[in-house]
Amino acid sequence: MKRGSTWSYVIRVKDPETGESKPKWVGGFATEDEAKEARDEARVRARRGEYIDRNAITVSEYLAEWIEGHAVEVKPKTLAGYRVMIRLYIEPNIGKMRLQALRPATLTKLYRDLLTTGRKNGKGLAPNTVKHVHTVLRKALADAVLVDEILPNNPAERAKLPRVQVTEPGGVWTPAQLRQFLDTAKSHRLFAFFRLAAYSGARRGELCNLRWADVDLDVPQFRVTGSSAVIDGERIEGTTKSGRSRVVSLDAETAEILRAHRKSQTAERLRLGESWKGTADYVFTTGWGEPIYPDTVSSLMPTLIKAYNDTKPKKPLPRARLHDLRHIHATTLLLAGVPVHVVAARLGHSDPAITLRVYAHVISEQMASAADIFASSISRAS
Repeated sequence: MKRGSTWSYVIRVKDPETGESKPKWVGGFATEDEAKEARDEARVRARRGEYIDRNAITVSEYLAEWIEGHAVEVKPKTLAGYRVMIRLYIEPNIGKMRLQALRPATLTKLYRDLLTTGRKNGKGLAPNTVKHVHTVLRKALADAVLVDEILPNNPAERAKLPRVQVTEPGGVWTPAQLRQFLDTAKSHRLFAFFRLAAYSGARRGELCNLRWADVDLDVPQFRVTGSSAVIDGERIEGTTKSGRSRVVSLDAETAEILRAHRKSQTAERLRLGESWKGTADYVFTTGWGEPIYPDTVSSLMPTLIKAYNDTKPKKPLPRARLHDLRHIHATTLLLAGVPVHVVAARLGHSDPAITLRVYAHVISEQMASAADIFASSISRAS
């Protein structure tokens, strides 16, 4: 039925408490076809006992309520990431839509548009960023179904992420290139940070949060108990990504490098005296004793790479990120035949399946040589 400039429909819905069937009028549709399509969907849901009253809340309005409801239970860094995805990529594109008008096709188009023209300059977003947008929507819309009961189903579950060429981690540097980088970094006061990152596979935030109380150089090993990050310019500390602590073993040379680093740090503290600003026994600090910010070491890495390349070597070091040291660590161990579950525990993956997925290309290389290894072992047997 047309009411004014919009169309409405009516269906009968059974009250779950009384069992009595009552008419439900729903309006606001721009065309007759839209009203009929919505009516047919509503009839199906009513027969299943899944009917949900029409709600005018928009995507932006719902996400604003949803994000505030997660302010306590989600890690601050994760929450900040959710807010960025919502503010930059979700609200400008679908924020004004009614939440109940979302369809899988709507989100599929959103992901495709973000991948091709999602930036302010008209260029596409990185595939991982589009994936993060999908993750936020999938979580929020799941709550709209299960908690708030505004949606009958989650359209993000059936939306299609664009197929993209996945860049395999760990292929940036060879072990020889890693040695060249570390040789260059030896002259810097934070050399021990890069050495520990490369030789332990620990995350940036985990090392920035590391205390000497968690380091045992006699065994040698260290315990990862938390992580640090910067949100809105403020350094914060929290749990590890998996929420669990872990122990990471060290080689003897890295232990000696950490001993030398501790001596240098002690000398700095004695030299500065009352000017020393350290309030905890952080392993990696500024020259004034304050804990270093994660971005400090990330921005230092390209500076060190440039310092090496400025020496005009025959083979300059390719560009690499600090996180690539973690990938090099994992790749080297896997190619050396270290069991996947051991590598997973070392990296802090909550499940070896994560390691298998991230480093599938390395596992494939091992599988390709498995037949030759078996045949060689049998032929050498006496």
